[in-house]
Amino acid sequence: MSHSSSLMIISLLAAASVGLCDHYEAIVQDPVYVGEDIGGIYDWDLETVPQTQLDGNTRPMPQGKVLGGGSILNAMCWNRGGSDDFDAWEAFGNPGWGWAGILPYFMKSETYTPVYSNEIAEEYSIHYNPAVHGVSGPVQVSYPKYFYPQSINLFAGMNVLGLPTQFDPNDGTSAGPAFVPTDIDPNNQTRSDARRTYFDPYVTRSNLHVVTGQHVTRVLIEGTGGNGEVDNPTSGGNDNGNGPASGNNDGFGFGPGGSTPPLSGQTPPRFVRRQDPGTSDLRVSGVEFAPNASAPRQTVYATREVIVAAGALHSAQLLQLSGIGPESLLNRYNITVALNMPGVGNNLQDHPLVGTFYPWVDNNASYPSPTELTTNATYNLEAEQEYDTDKTGPWTAGSPNGLAFNPLPLISNNTASILSNASDQNPTDYLVAGLDPTIIAGFTAQKQSLVTRLAENTVAAYEIINNNAGSLTVSVMHPFSRGTCYIQSADPFQPPAIDPRWLTNPVDRQVLIEALLFNRQILATPPMVELQAAQFRNTHGIPPQRHVGNAPI
Repeated sequence: MSHSSSLMIISLLAAASVGLCDHYEAIVQDPVYVGEDIGGIYDWDLETVPQTQLDGNTRPMPQGKVLGGGSILNAMCWNRGGSDDFDAWEAFGNPGWGWAGILPYFMKSETYTPVYSNEIAEEYSIHYNPAVHGVSGPVQVSYPKYFYPQSINLFAGMNVLGLPTQFDPNDGTSAGPAFVPTDIDPNNQTRSDARRTYFDPYVTRSNLHVVTGQHVTRVLIEGTGGNGEVDNPTSGGNDNGNGPASGNNDGFGFGPGGSTPPLSGQTPPRFVRRQDPGTSDLRVSGVEFAPNASAPRQTVYATREVIVAAGALHSAQLLQLSGIGPESLLNRYNITVALNMPGVGNNLQDHPLVGTFYPWVDNNASYPSPTELTTNATYNLEAEQEYDTDKTGPWTAGSPNGLAFNPLPLISNNTASILSNASDQNPTDYLVAGLDPTIIAGFTAQKQSLVTRLAENTVAAYEIINNNAGSLTVSVMHPFSRGTCYIQSADPFQPPAIDPRWLTNPVDRQVLIEALLFNRQILATPPMVELQAAQFRNTHGIPPQRHVGNAPI
């Protein structure tokens, strides 16, 4: 937005307090370190509530607490998903969100660089359709300068079983094995994240102000039922997660308790987006924020609009704290209801993932393994020197991008039975009790859409994440389970109660079982037998299907 000099943009981020943004550390930029900064200073360090339907334990929920957000922490895989998913969004009443409507924005975001070698492209089945890729966008999208050969065996094994390799995993036909590109700069082989692509090049713009170390505590709403009166809440809270959030007490420089003042003797002009006659008098006027739980609140007013872009979890929390959400939840914590919206914090969907490990034999020189980087100091030092000198070698290949997005009918003879079970369910059987009828109606429509779509050979039911060292981790791509994200108090610095409710719907467990059984079929194919994978025998005398289905995941 800041490209228009007529607009003044202010972005508030509760980024980490150590410098308030990353310092171009190797752990952030170098692909070999993918995943190692999760749980560190740039992570909110959130966790779920105990998952009683599994083993009763909590699980971490990584979220980027840094300028650039999750793009600093993620695995760098650049994969858009299937056109069917976007078309389904549009079919639910969201004009413009279909594949045809959103593809131009995908293309606008990237500068795509094909794989550097035609020989590599053929060997690893890396093809692309130039009609669906951008050539002048901010995010660099390319490929590592090193490829582990195990991906070739994996794709060949799935081909033997009837799963064709995708031509271009980003052309909308995302079903089957594919080597996906990564958001990596082809010139220096470093992470191309949101900070380096959308902020650094424009930091000198006079109309762009990014203020880190500031925690937005609520959106200010004026009108009937609004919350526009600003006060100074009592101290407390734990800074919303275990990550550091001390911030800068002076905020914009107006000092403790200060704010961006309206024009003298005037009310700031408002930009109103009307939704329906019943809420037409509600106006978002600005936001309230503070650097930490004990500091006085400050405010900043908006003359055009306020955009809430705090991620799936914190956006729901912020709206609820602001009086937008389920009325019963807001009343519980004495929050003035500005807009009763039962959907805020409900219908949470997350991909349940089961880690697997079938370690390849470790004495085969034809198949170097990424585990050598941690077990062989000499090999790792040589790889580090190659990366530092030439930007090539194993250190460029940290992202697990030899993946597969497999349709259920192509991997299981039980597809009809599984989808019949889903279709026959009462919509409320596996949802949270007491939901608003609108939430139940929405899930009913989603469920029927999933049943129809998952019967197709072109829609992925689950993903295989291959790390080239023996892990063929599986993850449900279109879960039927639904979770919640609710505030636990009116304190904005207390983390929300995050309950993904993974695998509460038995259909998701059935899909995982089929995926794990298909892993064994893949390992039995001639191309995969070459890797001599270890498989651990079930010693409990329980049939594999029942053992997997009942085991804590």
